[in-house]
Amino acid sequence: MEILSRVKELMSININSLFQKAEDPEKTIDDYMRKLNDDLGKVKAETASVVAAEQRAKRALDECTAEIAKLQRYAEKSAADGNEAGARAFLEKKAVHSEKLQQLQTAYDMAASTASQMKQLQDKLVSDIGELEARRAALKGKLAAAQAQERLHASNSIHGDKASAFDAMEDKVNRAYDEAMALAELRGEKKDDLDELIEQLKKKKN
Repeated sequence: MEILSRVKELMSININSLFQKAEDPEKTIDDYMRKLNDDLGKVKAETASVVAAEQRAKRALDECTAEIAKLQRYAEKSAADGNEAGARAFLEKKAVHSEKLQQLQTAYDMAASTASQMKQLQDKLVSDIGELEARRAALKGKLAAAQAQERLHASNSIHGDKASAFDAMEDKVNRAYDEAMALAELRGEKKDDLDELIEQLKKKKN
């Protein structure tokens, strides 16, 4: 069955290695899980078909077994009634069905074995997908946390740069303010000297 080879191939993939090599781990695991779920659907369909074949084989086997038992009863009744020819006819027909029964038993055994294997494969695939779904949820949680941490780091860097720029601007303003105050003080001192000089000149004129 092609689907069995397909499932075996998918399940043999080294998932950790696959995710480590992927540029987008989240998309990679989503694609992988989608393929597994698609194959699970095919396995379920194949299992249903195999189980139906098993049931048909069992029904044919049971019918043949019942027919042999019925022919045996007829043969015994015919013998009891003294009908030896009839008894032999029933026994000959029973022999034909007995040979058929062996073939039907072999067919049923094969169908039952195949159905059992398909059921086991389906159950294992369902279990593996459940575990991988849990791992996918955990991986996505880690990815979301990592992305949030990156955004926080980027935000802190931006705020840090803005704070640094603000501090530099504040220093520049403070320096300009200090220079302006120093200049004002210097001009104030000169004004006082000039007033004294004017007063002196006025006194001289008087």
